[in-house]
Amino acid sequence: MNKEKAGVNVGVDVGKYQLDFFIWERNKHFVVENNDDGIREAIGRLRRYQLDRIVLEATGRYEMAFTLAAFDKKLPIAVVRPILIRQFARAADQQAKTDKLDAQIMARYAATMKPRLTAQKSKNLLLIKDLVVRRRQLIDIRTMELNRQKIMGKPVDRSCNRVIKALQREVDWVEERLSKTVEEEAAWSERKALLETTPGVGKALIWTLLSEMPELGTLNNKEIASLAGLAPINRDSGKSKGKRRIFEVATVSVLRCIWRYLARSSVTR
Repeated sequence: MNKEKAGVNVGVDVGKYQLDFFIWERNKHFVVENNDDGIREAIGRLRRYQLDRIVLEATGRYEMAFTLAAFDKKLPIAVVRPILIRQFARAADQQAKTDKLDAQIMARYAATMKPRLTAQKSKNLLLIKDLVVRRRQLIDIRTMELNRQKIMGKPVDRSCNRVIKALQREVDWVEERLSKTVEEEAAWSERKALLETTPGVGKALIWTLLSEMPELGTLNNKEIASLAGLAPINRDSGKSKGKRRIFEVATVSVLRCIWRYLARSSVTR
C-alpha cells in the first residue's frame, strides 16, 4: 500500500488495556489493545504515513512497550510531561475528557507545538534506570518495615527481622547488578570518576545521576542546570522584578554534586 502524504502528527492516549490513536491531519481515530498484537497492528497502520512525530505522555511505564516498539521501527517519538498536555488543553478551552479527546489534543499539541523528539536509549541504560527504581522501591519497603518493628514490639520482632533480612538481600543483589551494569557503559567511565571525587557522593547518587541525566558531560553548565530544574526562572512583568526561583527543589547533596561536577567538568562553555 502506498504511503499517504507527508506531515502527519499523531497523539496516543495510553491506558493500561488500550491505546487510542488520533491522526491530526487526517482526523482519524483508532483503538488497539495495549499488548504485543495491538502494538504491532498500530505500528503497521502508522507506517503508511510519513510521520512528523508521535506524541504520548509519560504514564508510569504503560507507554514503554509501544515506545520501544516504535523506536525499533525508527518512528519519531516524543514522550512529554502530562502537565504540558493539560496546560495545552486548558489553553484550547477543552473541558471534556475522554480517551479519544485526549489522543486528539495530543495530536493537536504535536502539530502546534512541535515538541522535541525523544532520543532512543540503549537497552543497557533502560536496565540501569529500572534497577535504580527497583532499589528505591526496596529501600522504601525496608524503611517501612523497620518503622513497624519499632512500634510493634517483641511479639512480632522475629517476623519483622525475617522480612528486613529478605529485603536487604534483594537490595544487595540489585546494587551488585547495578555496579556491573554501570561498568558496562564505557561512555560513563570519565563522568563516573569525576562524580566520585565529590565529597559525600556515594554510589547510589552516582547511579541516579548517570541514569536520570545521561546528558551530563554533553551539555554546558547553563543547559544542564536548566535540565535539572536548577536554573532560576525569571518572574518579571513591566517594571516589576520578581524573585528568580528554581523549577524544582533538589536535595542539598544533589545540588552540591551537580554544581561541583559542572565546576570541574571541561564542558563549561
